[in-house]
Amino acid sequence: MKTVVIKECTDISIANTYTFDLSRIEVTHCVGCWTCWWKTPGKCVFNDLNEFYHEYITADKAIYLAKVTKGFISGNLKSLLDRMIPLYLPYTTYKTGESMHVKRYEKYPDIEFYYDGQFQTDDGLEIFEKYINRVFYQFYSKNIVVKPIEDFVGIGGYKK
Repeated sequence: MKTVVIKECTDISIANTYTFDLSRIEVTHCVGCWTCWWKTPGKCVFNDLNEFYHEYITADKAIYLAKVTKGFISGNLKSLLDRMIPLYLPYTTYKTGESMHVKRYEKYPDIEFYYDGQFQTDDGLEIFEKYINRVFYQFYSKNIVVKPIEDFVGIGGYKK
């Protein structure tokens, strides 16, 4: 099983995986130019994520180890999610009863999303979990798990 790791938590490592370390990489913001859809289908005008796109789309599972501040993901992770739009077609479908981009690829990885951070209220946590689930539902991931980082470490995740 091929696994890709997207991490902001510097004290956690997972052996034998492709790791995209957001604590060391500043993701360029999407400029909304639509080049990835019309001029170079599936390829962003910025070439900084080409290796990541390949690793992500060929993975069976993507594990996110995210920092949460003020009840939301970091700006850097949000930029990465925005920049994943080349993995989908510019057309929309209504097959599920709602508007979604059409898949570009046959399969997308299952998601394990672990967050490191606190929420001021239970409602804040619920909104956050629903947001993460919606993002990856829209990204065509079939199995989506959203849990606190302690659950990852508790199931054998390696903490430095």
